[in-house]
Amino acid sequence: QLQLVESGGGLVQPGGSLTLSCEMSGRRLNTAAIGWFRQAPGKEREGVSCISKSGINKDYSDSVRGRFTISRDDAKNTAYLQLNNLQAEDTGVYYCAVGTAWFTQRHCLQQSQYGDWGQGTQVTVSS
Repeated sequence: QLQLVESGGGLVQPGGSLTLSCEMSGRRLNTAAIGWFRQAPGKEREGVSCISKSGINKDYSDSVRGRFTISRDDAKNTAYLQLNNLQAEDTGVYYCAVGTAWFTQRHCLQQSQYGDWGQGTQVTVSS
């Protein structure tokens, strides 16, 4: 069974950094596009970043572009999201997800592009 397990979340002060990991089992990571999403309390889940199967194409939401970096290591079956210069508005539960068969990079920040989701990891930015 395909599983995605996120880790690396925690409490960090504004301006700090975290590295989130998304480890896949039950499927080779190199067959899947990966998206990162987050959900703040009382808000809808939003797309943060995404990476194509090849790792060549990467996209970011306007709010995180320039601060976050998505990457993948297929040999380790793990995708990553590096969070830099974190701000209070970045607080939320971060999820990784696997693209569906109809995935397109152009729409990779839309939830409808993804099928399987991890359990999430909490990121809290506070002084």
